[in-house]
Parts: sequence; C-alpha cells; structure tokens
Amino acid sequence: MTFITPLCELREKIDAIDQQILQLINQRASYAIEVARTKIAEGEQGTFYRPDRESLILRRIIELNPGPLSNYTAVRFFKELMSACLSLEKPMEIAFLGPEGTFTQQAAIKHFGHSVNTVPAATINEIFNSVEIGSSHFGVVPVENSTEGVISHTLDRFLISTLKICGEVEIRVHQNLMGQVENLDQVTDVFSHQQSLAQCRQWLDKHLPHARRNAVSSNAEAARLAAADKQTVAIAGIMAAEVYNLNILEKNIEDEPHNTTRFIIIGPQAVCPTGNDKTSLVVSTGNQPGALHQILEPFALAGIGMVHIESRPSRQGLWDYVFFIDIEGHSDDKNVAEALEILKGRVNMIKLLGSYPKAVL
Repeated sequence: MTFITPLCELREKIDAIDQQILQLINQRASYAIEVARTKIAEGEQGTFYRPDRESLILRRIIELNPGPLSNYTAVRFFKELMSACLSLEKPMEIAFLGPEGTFTQQAAIKHFGHSVNTVPAATINEIFNSVEIGSSHFGVVPVENSTEGVISHTLDRFLISTLKICGEVEIRVHQNLMGQVENLDQVTDVFSHQQSLAQCRQWLDKHLPHARRNAVSSNAEAARLAAADKQTVAIAGIMAAEVYNLNILEKNIEDEPHNTTRFIIIGPQAVCPTGNDKTSLVVSTGNQPGALHQILEPFALAGIGMVHIESRPSRQGLWDYVFFIDIEGHSDDKNVAEALEILKGRVNMIKLLGSYPKAVL
C-alpha cells in the first residue's frame, strides 16, 4: 500500500522552503549591493550589467538543473532574480522600438527582466541615437526574421555607429488577431507592421479576404488604432492586447508556426569571452572577381563556422557592396583573431560589430 503524505504536512514543508528561498534571495540581493559598492570604490562608472557574466550564470543554472522544472523555467526565474538584484545596484534604461506592447519590448524584457525601465523609441535610428548619447544604457533592435529575412535599417545603421553588439535574444513570434468586433464579417481594415502582414498572408486570404490591409510603423501602433475603431482589427503580440485592452479574436495566425525573430542588444561596451559566443563584422571588398571567396577562406581554413552572411549596398559607389557576417566564436579566441588578421589584408574595410554570448534559450 502506497503511503500518501497528508496535505497539511506537505504545505508545512512548502512554507518552510519558501522561507528559506526568501532568505537566500535577500542574501543574494545584499551581496549584489556590496558588489556595486566595490565597483564604485574601484572607480567603475556606467552600468554594472555584464552580458558575459550573466550568460555564464544562466548556462551554469542549466547544467545544475535537476528538474522537474524545465531549463526554460529555471532560466526565466534566475533572469528575473538577477534583474531585480541589478536594479538595486543601478537601474537601467533600455531603449526599444515602440510604442508600448511591441515584440521588441517583449524581447527587451526577456533579455533584461522586468526590473529595467523600457523606453520606447519611434525608429531604429532613434534607438541607436539614444544609446550613443547616453540617454539609454542599452538598446534592443530587430535584426532578422526566420521567414522575412534581415531588417535592413538595423544593418545599415551599424555602418555609421560606434556601438557594439553586446548580446542577442530570440522571440518565437506568435501573431494574434485582436480587436473589439464580435464577428469577422464586420471587419473593414486590418492594421499591422508590413512584416506581420506578410507573415499572416495565407490566413488573411482565407478568413479576411474582404478587409483592407494597412501597414503601419509597428504592431503596437496597429493595436492602438484598433482600440479606437470597433470595425478594425490588429495583428500583434499578446502584450499589445494587454496594453490596449483588446480581445484576442484568433491566436497564432502566422503562416509559419516556427516563425522567430532575432534581436540584438546594442551598447557601448565590449563583452568578454564566455566560450559560447558569436562575432559579427562588416567587410567591404570592392567590385572584384573572387571577392566573396577571399572573405570566406580564412574562416574555413581556421575551422570557424559561419552562421550568417548578408550583402548590402555600401552607399559609397554604384554596385559596391558590403557583407555583414556572423561567425562562431569570440574575436579574442586564438583561431578567430588569426582569421580576422588575415582578412584585414584582403579587404578594403573591416569593422568588428561585436563579440557576444549566444542567446540562452
């Protein structure tokens, strides 16, 4: 016969553990405050956030996690704990592509936790400007979508910016139809960002063929417009529905169920190696035969994996292009450093955009 522990006894054990957890959390917070005092005494200024340190902690949590909590749940818990502790040291301002309720804000919260101040910006350019002048400590900008490709505005802005890529975060993009209508036949207009409209093209063709499709600056702006007109609907994320008090009419209407957007964290600081990093760079070769081979060969010979390559007009001359490249490893790694040194002698221009930890879950 299986012995079943009485419910009251289980609750007493949970209460005791909760007390221990609370004590340990506050003890950790106290140490975080001491860390801040030590850094200030040593003359350190600016933000105390260290992307490399955080990445190492989270990957260690995954290694130590025995379950039954999933690695995702454990990581999210410790992310919020570190966010709260860091806010005791020095609160951070994080610029994102606004208004409130965008996927970019969702990415900012996923990466930094809820204990930061998220500051909306109207454009990607404004996010860069905010971080460059010091109004925000970091910025979060979209760089690539798994179905629609790269975000050209982000890549082009790096050509003239001194900021570095400090991290990355991926968001599984679930598009939701939201509004105040009771019947889809009443819908006259659909508002969303042009990429979201493209990502839901098949669903819209089938279920809302009669409605006009209107591209706006962001999904959150679409939600704001839908909140003002009961005959219109928006395609956006759950956060936008919460911010603008809209009903979710249909969930997950994206055509590709695994649609993911990659965001990057931009800031003024270089990031130390973690052993699980990426490096991003931009190079220009001029218009010459075999140029792409000259770029790729040093990485291939060094056994360095290439994650992504994208060409963009350089805006310096007709048919002159630059290549944005993501590779495995950190620029301080021996093989990466040697490959980059060889590459310098083969191209007209090379700019290191940053070495940073890979996204953790």
